[in-house]
Amino acid sequence: MNSPISYWQERVDLAAAFQWTARLNMHEAVANHFSLAVNPAGTQFLINPNQRHFALIKASDLLLLDANDPSTMDRADAPDPTAWGLHGSIHRLCPQARCVMHVHSIYSTVLACLADSHLPPIDQNTATFYERYVIDEQFGGLAFTEEGERCAALLSDPKKKVMIMGNHGLLVLGNNVADTFNRLYYFERAAETYIRALQTGRPLRVLAHEVAARTVSELDDYPGQAERHLADIKTLLERAGSDYAS
Repeated sequence: MNSPISYWQERVDLAAAFQWTARLNMHEAVANHFSLAVNPAGTQFLINPNQRHFALIKASDLLLLDANDPSTMDRADAPDPTAWGLHGSIHRLCPQARCVMHVHSIYSTVLACLADSHLPPIDQNTATFYERYVIDEQFGGLAFTEEGERCAALLSDPKKKVMIMGNHGLLVLGNNVADTFNRLYYFERAAETYIRALQTGRPLRVLAHEVAARTVSELDDYPGQAERHLADIKTLLERAGSDYAS
């Protein structure tokens, strides 16, 4: 009898996020990576296998890596080197980063390409991220280990769970898959609202600091939304006949 695969529920949650990200066209084909810490120290983590399309990823496909294992890239099933460089560095250096999602989704990447990549609070979604993100202004090429460690050093403030990666894309942290994916989804929506507002060429109606700060405080721990969001994603995938949980 085969032994059970470790961290099965965590794998199922992460696989659902991969497949739904593909359905939302927020993926980058066989690039980009999601990871989830599974031990208390945050150094052991699940991540997608090298060069696998998000739409095809199943729970059983996910790799289990150790951020402190220098022989990881010598494995027969070694991860993408940029996945190891970025996610391995973050899980090794940022214990608060239980889940890490990195994408090049369209509107967030457009924002990351602007000379000023700040996201002003012009509606409720953009206000969700008011003073809750960091902008990386020093893109240094592909996220191999040195670049990954540089990015990880920018994530020291536990309140800032979004990194707008200048000239690159988006990186989101969270407590678990539901929390992180929900934040990823709403940041992309917020970025779309802002970019489309800019396209009108008309003045923006920006919230006052006091209003934006109160709104983000009210939304920081909005009860149950992230968990319900992921649960319904799973239901939709199952109704569509997805194999994500296999």
